[in-house]
Formats: sequence, C-alpha cells, structure tokens
Amino acid sequence: MSLNSIRPWRNIYRRESRQIHVGSVPVGGGAPISVQTMTNTSTHDVRATLDQIIAAADAGADIVRVSCPDEASTAAMKEICRESPVPIVADIHFHYKRGIEAAEAGAACLRINPGNIGSPERVREVIKAARNNNCSMRIGVNAGSLERHLLEKYGEPTPEAMIESGLDHIRLLEDNDFHEFKISCKASDVFMAVAAYQGLADATDKPIHLGITEAGGLKSGTIKSAIGLGNLLWMGIGDTLRVSLSADPVEEVKAGFEILKSLGLRHRGVNIISCPSCARQGFDVIKTVEVLEERLEHIKTPMSLSIIGCVVNGPGEALMTDVGFTGGGAGHGMVYLAGQQDHKLDNNQLVDHIVELVEERAAAIEAAAARSPEAAE
Repeated sequence: MSLNSIRPWRNIYRRESRQIHVGSVPVGGGAPISVQTMTNTSTHDVRATLDQIIAAADAGADIVRVSCPDEASTAAMKEICRESPVPIVADIHFHYKRGIEAAEAGAACLRINPGNIGSPERVREVIKAARNNNCSMRIGVNAGSLERHLLEKYGEPTPEAMIESGLDHIRLLEDNDFHEFKISCKASDVFMAVAAYQGLADATDKPIHLGITEAGGLKSGTIKSAIGLGNLLWMGIGDTLRVSLSADPVEEVKAGFEILKSLGLRHRGVNIISCPSCARQGFDVIKTVEVLEERLEHIKTPMSLSIIGCVVNGPGEALMTDVGFTGGGAGHGMVYLAGQQDHKLDNNQLVDHIVELVEERAAAIEAAAARSPEAAE
C-alpha cells in the first residue's frame, strides 16, 4: 500500500496532456517531469560547452538547452549534439535560418520565441526543417518579447496577452500538421507567470514547460522559482521545467530536483531531513549537514536521511527515514536504520559512519530494484 493511498492529502493529480519526445526523453502524457538547464558558455567553444553539458547531466539534467545566436553556433551544434549524453534543445531567436541549421545539425528540439522569430512563412520553414529531422519544438512565449500587436491590444504584458500569443502559435503549428511541440509562457513576475500558465493549461492539452524567467541569483532566484513553480506543480500543471538562475547550470538542476522532491513528484539522491538546531543540540547540526550534503552528492539512489540534534523530534523523524541520527548527551547519539534503533555512535565519528551507512543502503536499494520483476521485463 502506497503512502498516497492512506494519505490522500499527499496526492497531486497531474493535468492530462499529450506526449511528445525531446530525443529519447518523453515529455507529457504522464511521463516523469523532466529537469532542464541551459549552457552559458560560448557555443563556438565546443569543448567548454560539452563540459558544461556533461556536468549538468551528471547532476541529473534530462535535457540541456544551447543558444544558437549565429551561424558559427549552429555549425558547432553538430559536434555538440553528437557528443552530448542528453538531448539538446537549440535556442533560436530572431533568425529563422538558425532553427533550420540547428535541426539539420542534430538538435532534438528547437525553442522558438514567437515574438522574435518572424513571419508565419518563416515559422513554416522552421517547422519543415523540424519535421524532416525528427525534431520537436517548444513555443517559448515570454512576457518581455510579446508581439507588437498584442502589446498594442492589451497595453502591456499581461497573462491574457501571453495566452493569446501561445494559442496563436499553437494554431500555426497545427495548421501545418505539426504536433510534436510543447509550450511555455514565462515571465519574471511570479503572479503573471502563474496566471498565464493556469490559463494556458485550461485552454490546451499540449505539454507545458515551466519556468520563471530571469528569476535572479542562486538564493533569490531559487526561492522565487520554488514559489511560482511549486504552486503550478501542486495544481498538477507542468511536464518539464527549468529553474532560471544567474548561477552555474548545475545549480539550476539541483534546484529543480529539490522542488520536485519537496512535492513528491520525483526523487533523486539523498533527501536530508535536518533540524535548524538550537541549544538542545548534542552536536553541530549545521556544520554536519553542510558536510554531509557535499559528501553524499555522488549518491543518485532516492533515499532519505534524518539528522536531528536532540531527542525531541529526532526519534519521530528517524521512524520515517532510511537512515537517521539523533543527537543525545555525553558526546554520542543513536543511529536508526529503516526506522529502528540500531546502535549508538560517537559524535566525532558521525560523518564518516553516516556516509558509509548511506552508501550501503543505496547499494541495497539498487540491488533489490535489479531483482524486482519489473526490472526483469
């Protein structure tokens, strides 16, 4: 029996959408919500771009977007797409020919900005290239670059203007019998973005890419994105996402997974449950958690770890985690395995021992998964 069957308040009922593919990654149609990021290297620098893609993929990125502002960039895309461990989305602005070149170079998806890409005739040429090269597309509506006629109609960027832009371009793609596309309607204003996404989700069954654009730096941007994306995901809206930060792309991937983990929508790596610490703590909780987060980054297996400073909440939290440690007095605490008290541990041995236990537990989970009937199918 799953937790959701006995705790219905935990359920998130995802919006039904049709499914497309970005390379080998399914998007929509009940597929796991994929996490994306974008490189910030010069695309001309193939080695630097590939290194950043590989680092993002190692952090869990399912899809990586690469900007193609000029012909030299799309020329570099052939090697980038060939060597990348994950599907590549080509980011196209202003010049439709870059979209055609990127599709021919092996991009798995083309992101086009309707307000910037040009006339319907040029969009049709991009559609043709995408179809001929088995390439999906993303309609990327952005509050900062809406079409002139919509700005004149609404007076300023509004959720209604963004929705109208998105639906206009959906019709354009469908009129050309092209259906392998997803759509986004990003804004830097959380209220505007959420309202636009809600309206779009009601108006179409196309898969939706979530994002709060230009969210800010690592701390402020993560918080802003968590509020906006978290609300939408809680409502069941969203099939793929990017947390847009002025930071290393790896940090975007980490933030994306943390948002999904917090809602129980996707799990990757160790979920550390820890207290903020107080005068009751039996060891330095803050420093211990900081070190453990770094030492456990290599663990990809979904599992939980509780690190609690004292016995007020420690035993209760440990009941619900794979591995737990609760601080006590006299320089030692209690280790819990699968919710049960297992053995005492000196505080000065805490980090190394917990890392060892987590690694052992991860190996056991992976071995059990490999033996399951589903794995054999």
